[in-house]
Parts: sequence; structure tokens; C-alpha cells
Amino acid sequence: MLKKAAAGACAVLILYLLYQPRRERELTIGTVNNADMILMQRLSGEFERETGIRLSWVVLGESILRQRLTVDISTGGSTFDIITIGSYETPLWAARGWLTPLDGLGPGYDYEDIFDVIRQGLSHQGRLYAAPFYGESSFTYYRKDLFEKAGLRMPDQPSYEQIRRFAARLHDPGRNVYGICLRGEPGWGQNVAYLSTLMHTFGGRWFDMDWRPQLRSPAWTEAVSFYVDVLRAYGPPGVTTDGHNETRALYANGNCAMWVDSTAAAGYILDPNQSRVSRTTGFARAPVARVANGSAWVWSWALAIPKSSPKTSMAKEFVKWATSRRYAALVGERYGWMLAPPGTRKSTYESPEYQRAAPFAGLVRDAILTADFTRPSALPAPYVGIQYVMIPEFQAIGAVVGQEISAALTGSATVEQALALAQQEAERIMRRGGYLK
Repeated sequence: MLKKAAAGACAVLILYLLYQPRRERELTIGTVNNADMILMQRLSGEFERETGIRLSWVVLGESILRQRLTVDISTGGSTFDIITIGSYETPLWAARGWLTPLDGLGPGYDYEDIFDVIRQGLSHQGRLYAAPFYGESSFTYYRKDLFEKAGLRMPDQPSYEQIRRFAARLHDPGRNVYGICLRGEPGWGQNVAYLSTLMHTFGGRWFDMDWRPQLRSPAWTEAVSFYVDVLRAYGPPGVTTDGHNETRALYANGNCAMWVDSTAAAGYILDPNQSRVSRTTGFARAPVARVANGSAWVWSWALAIPKSSPKTSMAKEFVKWATSRRYAALVGERYGWMLAPPGTRKSTYESPEYQRAAPFAGLVRDAILTADFTRPSALPAPYVGIQYVMIPEFQAIGAVVGQEISAALTGSATVEQALALAQQEAERIMRRGGYLK
């Protein structure tokens, strides 16, 4: 019996010793299920072969990922060695000491090659805390074939009133073509991201200078009424379950005459292997209503390293690899330059290969560089951020607002009722946060 027990213990020890080095050379990455991140996962075998570091992936939808990462990092958990976060979380989490600084990736990383607005959005007190994987703004996708057939012309800078008229003319549900597709899934990174740009361009703001929520203002009511009216009249069915990925799929399948959303999807929409409208898609700037402030967002999905990770050195190796010039070239060589990560590096937009492959490149670059997240509203505002507000409480406020506006979209509440409830909850959250008495 003793011999058998000893033999069993020995076997367990051998397995432990064999397995432990592999675990020590393994990184766990939490990322969003966006197309660019899926491509990064597909290409990561190159990194594994070069370094001998194994990668374990946790790929989740945007809202679920945010919830899981927030809980893990705020409680000091060590589930992840690398996380995908954005321009909203990075400065807030860095200020709380939850992230490892990334301003020491070496001279070959070329920080000056990164667009200033993207780098600033991922920094705290002058230090970079997340390396940008791709950057984006928002603009208008439209079906050139449908516009031509209807005798319509999309201007370089459409107004929202023009967008409404175009949607009415092109709406043809009998042929599975809807006048417009917009995010309807509740969430501060889903329907609220778009609605925030809509509200700002209608002349509104999230808060006044005393941090009192402004959700019952005329600008909010007008913007949300526009959103509800056009989607009910000219949008696809089941819109309240459509986030970025779902609306992108609808547009790529030919089911939308127009789509206002992230510029990061442009390469995939023009890829004939992934889109039925690759040859018939045109691009225009994000629509405006009354003012240009905040009409298009600016954002970056980036890779960060939690302070709680015991594998900082290895994690930096992967972050440097995945956000480098070299990675962009690898995507271009393997899958075509049109799919290279957009919106972060000047060198990408200076590349003749990218310029030839991506006819949208200049428009995307200009949209990113002209979106001023320090002046999101034409009115005085105490916050920075366009599709978000740079305070910890915004995540909860955005979730509530998204749910209430979803209720208005389904008809279970009027726009006025939805905004009144959202205002009450936003005030409660701000009082609890110490902003209001």
C-alpha cells in the first residue's frame, strides 16, 4: 500500500513539474469579440512560435467583458494577464493604481508614431497605461447602388434631417432592405455610445457645470425622439438586440441602406469575402443636427496589463508585438492591407499599400483627428469624452439610460417617460457619488 501511495504521489509530482513550467509560460488574455480582435487571436500563433509563450483566450461580448473585467480588477483578482479596455476605463483605472504603465516598451516601439488624440485618451498624468490596438471614430456607411437607383446623392457631411428623408425613400422591407440600421442593444458601449453623439450634435450635454444630469432637456428629448422615430419607421425588426456586431452583419448582408457606426468596420465592409456590399458601399462623415461638437466619437480599443498579474514582463512582450508596426504589416501581408488595424499609427496611413487598399483611409483619419473629446458639447460641460463621460459613475448611468431608451424603442414607455426615469436614476447615482447634495 505504501509503495502504491508513494508511486502515486511520485506520478502526481512528475505531472506537476511537467505542467508547472507550461503554466508559468502562459498568458491569459481577456478580449472583446470584435472582428479585429478575432483576427489578432488567429495570428497569435506567430507570437507563440517566436517566444514559446502560450496564450489562453477569453473572448466575450462587449458588455459582458466589461462587467467581468471591472469585477476582476477592482477586487484585485488575477484572472487575466492582459485585458482589452478602452479610452474610458484606462485613465480611471490607472488613477486607482490598477494598471501597469506601458511607457517603457523600448525605443523600437515608436510612441511618436501613434496619433496624439489616441495616445492622450489612453494616458494618465502623461504616462501611457494601455497600448492602442486600433482606433476609431464614427461615420456613415451607405449603399451607393440604392442611392443611385433612387436618384439620391449622399453629401460629404449629411444632416440628420437628410438621413431621415433618405431612410424613408430607401426603406423596402419587402425586399429585406431597411432604411437605416443603428445600435439598439442597451448598454453604455452600445446604444448609448451612438445616442451620446446624437444628443451632443442636437446641442445637448450629459451634465451642467454643477454635475446635474440634463436628461430631460429639450436636446435630449429631440435626439431620442429622432432615434426612436426613425428606427420604428425604417429600422429592422428586433432592433433592441442589435449591437455593433449585429448591425455590421445586417449591413454587410445588404439589409441596410445606411448605417452610422464605427469607422473600424470599414475594412470588413469592403472585404468581398465578408460583405455582400463591398463593391457598392460609400462613406460620408457622421451626420450633424445643430452643432458639430460631439457628432462623431473617438475611441481606442487597447491592451493593458493589470497590476495584479505576476507575469508583467511576458505580458509586455505580447502587448508590444500586437500593437506594433510589424503586426500591422503582418495583417496586410496575410489578409490584405485593407484589414490592417486602423486609427492608431501614422505609418499605417502613410503606407502606399494601405492607401491603395483602403479608399476610406483619409476620411477615417480626419474623423479621428477632428473629434475633440475635450469639447464634446457646444454648451459648457464639466466632463471630457464624447460617447462616454470620464467619471466612474458613468458606467452605471449609461446602463440605466440605455435600458430606459430601449423601453421607449419597444413602445413600453414614451420618450418623455423614459428620460424622466433615467433622470431620476442618474441623479440618485450622482448624489451617491458625492456630486450632488
